[in-house]
Amino acid sequence: MRFANAPLLLLLVLPALAAWQVWQRRITARIAFSAVGLLREAPRRRARWARLPEWLAIAGLAALVVALARPQLPSGVERVTRRSRNIMVALDISSSMKATDFQPVNRVTAARAVLRDFVLKRDGDLVGFVIFAGKAFVQAPLTTDVRLIGGMLERSDIGQVPDGTAIGTALAMSLNQIKEMPAAGSCIVLVTDGANNTGKPTLPQAIEAARALGVRVHAIGLTSADTTSVALNGVWSVRDRASRLSKADEETLEKVAERTGGRYARATSPQQLDSLLSAVDELERHEVPVRESRRYKELFPFLTAFGLLLLAGDRALRATWLRSAP
Repeated sequence: MRFANAPLLLLLVLPALAAWQVWQRRITARIAFSAVGLLREAPRRRARWARLPEWLAIAGLAALVVALARPQLPSGVERVTRRSRNIMVALDISSSMKATDFQPVNRVTAARAVLRDFVLKRDGDLVGFVIFAGKAFVQAPLTTDVRLIGGMLERSDIGQVPDGTAIGTALAMSLNQIKEMPAAGSCIVLVTDGANNTGKPTLPQAIEAARALGVRVHAIGLTSADTTSVALNGVWSVRDRASRLSKADEETLEKVAERTGGRYARATSPQQLDSLLSAVDELERHEVPVRESRRYKELFPFLTAFGLLLLAGDRALRATWLRSAP
């Protein structure tokens, strides 16, 4: 069930306050009789139900408030087919991504900004997101909500997962999200600044899995042609040649792309990273079945009728069986 006007449910505080007041006014009336025999004629049964009209009115008011919020029940699930690309983004957030060679920011900040712009342009495509360092985590499965992915990219940062570079694990998790989709329209965008050094499955196993599924991996290596400053605790920095992609690292990433039919390229600036992502646009869009609930049954007519019936019962009882003298 969902409510089309959910904020209106806050109005339920009104019948709740009324119910609390009725409960607080439970006072037993004391009447003095000149003779005990008169008690036989006291209207004890009606006295027990004296508060009934008030409770009916409160319940009727509550029902009308819920009706205003428009409760809805799904009445059918409709399969919708759309033409889209299916893209999994795998972003490295290991500590080496602190390198500040992508001036004026470090690598992870530059990668997040470029990837966010890239994702927000994927209107009509299905996009998912994986972060990895020593371990990998699926931040979002394939979805058409590219703004959600963009927000998650902005919030991803170094330190969320143990350090390391588990590229094989990240690829395996990405493949698990995309394996049911048409392979010709599916790819993984891998952005990293190092080679696989931890995690399961191994990188060769993940590569062969992607090859078997026909999913292309576009690998982008973030590096610098010169020594780089690696920020430490946001205050100090050191010069560190080890933060560059080695020849062996690049050969590994080239193999990932080559074996899966994708492309490898090194990026030494945010502008270059942005241009490399254009390879994804060459993917052909394919029809993908998307299951969406689109038909809903409105419940407000029934609740409105029920609420009005309760209010009518309140009025009727006050005018007849439970009427009271002024």
